[in-house]
Amino acid sequence: MDDRPNYMTPAGYAALSAEYQQLLGEERPKLVDVISWAAGNGDRSENGDYIYGRKRLREIDRRLGFLARRMKAAKVIDPAAQPDRGRVWFGATVTIADPEDFSDTAERTLTLVGDDETDAAAGRIGWNAPIARALRGAAIGDVRRVTLPAGERQYEVIAISYP
Repeated sequence: MDDRPNYMTPAGYAALSAEYQQLLGEERPKLVDVISWAAGNGDRSENGDYIYGRKRLREIDRRLGFLARRMKAAKVIDPAAQPDRGRVWFGATVTIADPEDFSDTAERTLTLVGDDETDAAAGRIGWNAPIARALRGAAIGDVRRVTLPAGERQYEVIAISYP
């Protein structure tokens, strides 16, 4: 893992915590019961419940370890408490437009969230994504150049809002 802080919104942290609690408190204990039952049925080499139960248990334990590390490294920031609302910072909802694109789809609205909270379909991009890094600190009217896999693009900041 790198040295960058793991910024998260309160809702993002709550979602990670809820997944951790669900896995640890519900799914894992049920699976341990199934594995114990299957182990008591004799030959484990051909016992599907035992084999697949153990495999799923390893997956759950890996996920629990990952979630625990991410929550421990989390720095929860409430975007509603942002003092400088005139610039793009963590948690901002930003409307950007390509000044060279005159189509109806030229404008996009993005919300800068923690890397664990990204959802491209909902317009939620990670704080460390290339476009988010380019937009950091921008004010309305600023034009920022972004290098994307598809090539270099320019975006103008049209609007900035916070919850």
